Amino acid sequence: MGEFVKKYPQVLHASVVVELVPVVRFLRGLDVEKQDIGYVLMKYPDLLGFKLEGTMSTSVAYLVSIGVNPRDIGPMVTQYPYFLGMRVGTMIKPLVEYLVSLGLPKKVLARMFEKRAYIIGYDLEEMVKPNVDCLVSFGVRKEALASIIAQYPQMLGLPLKAKLSTQQYIFNLKLKIDPEGFARVIERMPQVISLGQNVIMKPVDFLLGRGISAEDVAKMIVKCPQLLALQVGLMKNSFYFFKSEMGRPLKELVEFPEYFTYGLESRIKPRYQRLQHKGIRSSLSWFLNCSDQRFEERLYADYIETEIQGPSFVMGGKLDLPGNQMVSDDEDESDDEILYRRTVSL
Repeated sequence: MGEFVKKYPQVLHASVVVELVPVVRFLRGLDVEKQDIGYVLMKYPDLLGFKLEGTMSTSVAYLVSIGVNPRDIGPMVTQYPYFLGMRVGTMIKPLVEYLVSLGLPKKVLARMFEKRAYIIGYDLEEMVKPNVDCLVSFGVRKEALASIIAQYPQMLGLPLKAKLSTQQYIFNLKLKIDPEGFARVIERMPQVISLGQNVIMKPVDFLLGRGISAEDVAKMIVKCPQLLALQVGLMKNSFYFFKSEMGRPLKELVEFPEYFTYGLESRIKPRYQRLQHKGIRSSLSWFLNCSDQRFEERLYADYIETEIQGPSFVMGGKLDLPGNQMVSDDEDESDDEILYRRTVSL
């Protein structure tokens, strides 16, 4: 209590019935758990001085209007109560409108806010816009910005210029990836911004140690930067199966580095064994980069369909990435649906 009074001495002059109780009831009405009320007020005691029908109500109403689930407001308040004191017209709405202008649908923003409410507090002029401009200055294409932000929204609040400069230098020096290639890596896996050099080099050293040239390793990483977040132990198992059971040349891994992102026991082995049983010889991409349903259709077709150039990367399974980003096997999705899905597990 003493700490609370230090933070908000006005409470000593507040009326319990007129000022304190209504705020507590308001928070409970937002589904803030009873045991979290004290934590929320300690974190943001200024709430006790706000009018219920003013800023707090309008900020909640606006967030719900863009698609935030009312049931998620309570957890959002517990995580980041400060948005209750933010004015919609001058703070929340301009941020939303700017992100929408970059191509992010409101539905996607709603999921982002539900998972990480603190993003609402990112300063638009001092933080968000400069970071977006920074991405563009490093070669990221404007049409890729929405996808990048959906995958890793926290980067809007990072000291991005310093991080990008450091990573670009490491990629050029250690991985022989030029600035243009680095920009493509960021587009495909923005979480790489926050990966340490020791993490990055483990899978790189593994690939080099398997006899793949530095030039080809660089190509693999640009095409599939998710390799940098894989556990080397799992890569070893997949590589052993590739060489000992499949007996395929290394160039197939260079052409389809996504092979390492699929589960060995859950997808690679069972699908390969079925191909063997049917006497079918195909590329790695043909039998791995498709949904279970599509694989069955391909397996029992009268001919092997020609592969159509699709997305540069479709991840086979869940990767332990910063941000926990995952791409599923769902096909024929709209751009909005893909962005929406990428935020679900943020």
